Amino acid sequence: MPRIAKEKINKEPVRAKKIVRFSRLRGMKDVLFDEYRYWDLITKKATDLADVYDFRRIDTPILEKLDLYERSTGSDTDVVSKEMYSFIDKSEEKVALRPEATPGIVRSYIEHGLFNQPQPIKTFWLGPLFRHEKPQSGRTRQHSQINFDVFGEAGPITDAQLILITYNFYTELQIDVQVQINSIGCPDCRKEYINKLTEYYKERGKRSRLCNDCKRRFVKNPLRLLDCKEKDCIEVREDAPQIVDFLCEGCREHFIKVLEYLDELGISYNLNPFLVRGLDYYTRTVFEIVAVDDEGEKDENGQRRQSSLGGGGRYDNLIEMLGGRPTPACGFGLGVERAILKIKEKNIPLKEDKKDFIFLAQLGEQARLKAVTLFEEMRRAGYRVRQAFTKDSLKAQLEIADRIGAKYSLILGQKELLDGTIIIRDMESGTQEVIDQKKIYVEINKRLEMDKGGN
Repeated sequence: MPRIAKEKINKEPVRAKKIVRFSRLRGMKDVLFDEYRYWDLITKKATDLADVYDFRRIDTPILEKLDLYERSTGSDTDVVSKEMYSFIDKSEEKVALRPEATPGIVRSYIEHGLFNQPQPIKTFWLGPLFRHEKPQSGRTRQHSQINFDVFGEAGPITDAQLILITYNFYTELQIDVQVQINSIGCPDCRKEYINKLTEYYKERGKRSRLCNDCKRRFVKNPLRLLDCKEKDCIEVREDAPQIVDFLCEGCREHFIKVLEYLDELGISYNLNPFLVRGLDYYTRTVFEIVAVDDEGEKDENGQRRQSSLGGGGRYDNLIEMLGGRPTPACGFGLGVERAILKIKEKNIPLKEDKKDFIFLAQLGEQARLKAVTLFEEMRRAGYRVRQAFTKDSLKAQLEIADRIGAKYSLILGQKELLDGTIIIRDMESGTQEVIDQKKIYVEINKRLEMDKGGN
């Protein structure tokens, strides 16, 4: 009887465990090496201006109490009601990722008693902001902003000087800009204007053409009707009364003085009667900085590109509103990513700083040990030294030296170790010379001084 073969057992093939690859959240962005060249340019320009105009650097937490923004920015604003990242933390406290910089800076001014110091207080701030909005060209859910703020000074020269700083920031980066400016008065003179504005929008056929957001704004904050970007809302507002016609004497004189300073400084500006800025705390002067070539520009999706590069204004009542003493204040914010985008669009070349790098190259393990020590000695002595100690090939090391723009390379091998010498190579001409190791600093200094004299 034939032997019955054992049935083959069908086994499921062993499947490799699926590896989950993580990607960025929508609207977030990584900043890699080449991009940081632009960041360095912008932060250096902002830091230099802060130094010249005597603004001092501060920082504030990314996380703040939710009601700080509800009370200052306004619970009915788009920033707070639609875009802010807010949640209840593990201590059952309502908190928010900062959607804008000013409330936190004001909170810090009050909390640390800066009003007791000689006024005005001038602050410089740089950091990330978070808003849950539709990502588009020039706008991400995490973006960075530069802020300049002045506390304790009510004069119009402060408004004008802040506008001058923003203007200088962009023009010195070779970005042509124009200032859009308006005055929204003080709470006293705004009352009559808002009544007139409300009457205008009550006229037959006007309210029905408004978008849903503006129908809500009509009830809660009519001034924001002027700020809408929807086509029908823009058409309806064309014949709306202008707030400058309703300014009280003090607000009118303040605004005229600001414009006189701008004229004297030769700053290009446009009186924009519909500019109100989308935040509740502004008073008197409000302004935005717009790239002059952005008129009607659209991105790759056919959407109108965000033309405002930054803006600001006065907020004379905000400090008192948040529990401080009555203190006049004024400030502005500039978007870092939008400035970078504009630099790239205009193909503005990045100026490379001259860097007299000294590159240390080695060949062999004993030479590497000596080169590591020499590198640290030269670094502590103030020389701009670079290295690639993980590379064994001399050719590969010199290629790196050439790529980073090293002026000279010091080459140390086994023979040089035994002789007590080192090779100095001019990276531009390719010429080399053997020198005594004890004379390294004398020789390097002599060559660097000759290079300066030649320039």
